[in-house]
Amino acid sequence: MPKVSALDMPDVPKGKLPEHLEVQRTRVVCNADAPIYTEPFHYSGAFALMGVDNSVTLESFCKNLKIEVIELTEDTMEFDMIGIDASLANAFRRILIAEVPTMAIENVLMVNNTSVIPDEVLAHRLGLIPLNADPKLFEYLSEHDTPNERNTIVFKLAVSCKKGSPRLTVKSDQLKWLPGGSELEMESPTPSAKPRTYTSFSRSQDSMPEFANKPLGVKHQDIIIDKLGPGQAIELEAHAVKGIGKVHAKWSPVATAWYRMLPEVILLKEIKGVDAEKLVKKCPVNVFDIEDVGKGGKKAVVANPRACTLCRECIRGVNEPQVELRRAKDHFI
Repeated sequence: MPKVSALDMPDVPKGKLPEHLEVQRTRVVCNADAPIYTEPFHYSGAFALMGVDNSVTLESFCKNLKIEVIELTEDTMEFDMIGIDASLANAFRRILIAEVPTMAIENVLMVNNTSVIPDEVLAHRLGLIPLNADPKLFEYLSEHDTPNERNTIVFKLAVSCKKGSPRLTVKSDQLKWLPGGSELEMESPTPSAKPRTYTSFSRSQDSMPEFANKPLGVKHQDIIIDKLGPGQAIELEAHAVKGIGKVHAKWSPVATAWYRMLPEVILLKEIKGVDAEKLVKKCPVNVFDIEDVGKGGKKAVVANPRACTLCRECIRGVNEPQVELRRAKDHFI
C-alpha cells in the first residue's frame, strides 16, 4: 500500500479508520524481507479518539464467529474459522489434538509371544492401530469400573508360523472382534469357584442395535503388527477403552492439526503483456492467471489466492512493487 502523508489524507468519517490503520489492525502484510503488522491491537481504547470500539464482548464474538466447512472426507477435514483471534484458533487446535475422545487399545493380555518384538512393544503397537468405533456409543472406564459391553471392546489375535514355512506378516485385519467379551479365564484362589473372565458382559455387543449393522473392528486392514519366523506364534487379547489425547497420543483423533491465516493477494497496478506472463510463471502454486482483454491483449489476475503459501516469489526481484501479500488476522484455515 503506498505511503500517504498525514496532511494529504482525505477526511475519514467518525467511527471508521483510515485505510492504512484498518490494514494494520486487521491484516499482516508480508514484505519481501519480513512480515509487518504482526502484533494485534488488544487495547479496547486503541482507536477511541476516532470513534472505533476495539473491545471484544461476548455478544460481538457470537455475532462475528463463523465456521465454514470447506472439505470433508472420511480421513480429512478443512474448515475456516472467521472472526476469532489467533489464541482461540490455537485453542481449538489443541482441543482437537488432546480433548476429543476416541477408542484405542489400552490393555493387552499376553498369552503367548515368541516373536522378536517384546511384549510391551507389541502392546504399544496395538494401541496405535485406529479403531472403527464411535466413541459416543461408549462410556469411560474408570479404575473402579468393571469392563462391560458399554465401556470395553475386546479383540483377539491368534497367529502362528509353522516350522518350515516362509516368514508370516501379521496385519491388523487378523485382530478379531469378540462381541461376547473376554474369553480368557481369570485365576481363582478356589478351584471349585465358577470361572470368571476379564470382562463382565451382560449381553453380546453384536445383539445391541447400535452395533448390529456396523460391526466393530479396525479402521485399516493392512497395518503391519509383527513378522513371525518359522515356529513363532502370538496369542493375545486386546481390550480397547475410551480416552483422550492428553492422557496418551493413541487416543488423539488427528494425525496432525494446524491452522494458517487466510491469504490475500492484491495487485497494486494492472500488469499486462510480457510482465503478466512472467508473474504467472513465478508462482509455483498457480495463484495468478492470464485474462484476455481483447485485441490480443493479456493481463494478470488473481485466480486462487487461497493457494498462496507465502513463498514471496512474486514480490522478489522487482524494481517497483506490483503485488502485495496479506494475511487476515481474524480468518483462519
